[in-house]
Amino acid sequence: MNTKVIIITGANSPKGIGRAAAHHFAPTARALYLCDLETSSLEAAQAEGEMRSAFPGVDDVRVCRFDAASEEHVRAVVDDAVGRFGRLDVFFANAGVAGGGDDDEVSAEGFMDVLRVNALSVYLAAKHATPAMRKTSAAKPHPQGTIIATASVAGLRSGAGPPAYSASKAAIISLVQTLSYRLTGTGVRINAVCPGLIETGMTAPLYEAARARGSEGRIESSSFWLRAVVM
Repeated sequence: MNTKVIIITGANSPKGIGRAAAHHFAPTARALYLCDLETSSLEAAQAEGEMRSAFPGVDDVRVCRFDAASEEHVRAVVDDAVGRFGRLDVFFANAGVAGGGDDDEVSAEGFMDVLRVNALSVYLAAKHATPAMRKTSAAKPHPQGTIIATASVAGLRSGAGPPAYSASKAAIISLVQTLSYRLTGTGVRINAVCPGLIETGMTAPLYEAARARGSEGRIESSSFWLRAVVM
């Protein structure tokens, strides 16, 4: 029986990790919140009736335009989920930006914006999802839930991404490790996945360059990593 209430950020891109995650989570989902700062693709699919056919077993698929690094927005979507369905089971903090540009071309403001979107968004997801997941009811007698963050191999080693992006992903890894320790015994768990280069809307230029070199076979797909996300 589909019972889980799931929030996914960074879900607008049809080729992205967030959208692929929605399909992987759908078999156990009662409600899916598909969230992004840009929701044109999601809204078009909803207007054309594609959501029902794409997620046939899900009772409610909700499209939310929001800023994953805004505490007000994150709080609102979590409160909406708990208010409507009485529970929150999964928060996939997947929203992110690549940043980019040569090192001497990225302003201090641009650097901090990458950290805000990529790392602060994970902190806010954990801050507001944790108490929601610990709520109990007749349908959910024990506190439990899962928070997942999208980090990157760029947060583990050098040369896998530009400085701001790499720093933000390293911050996610450290944050998740710290929160995992602090959440011990609460019924809520948090973890991160660290994919390499995946073909998504955000990485399309890099993928095209790899295709031109004939090395696209080394680049992973969203579906490959989602086996780890939904475990």
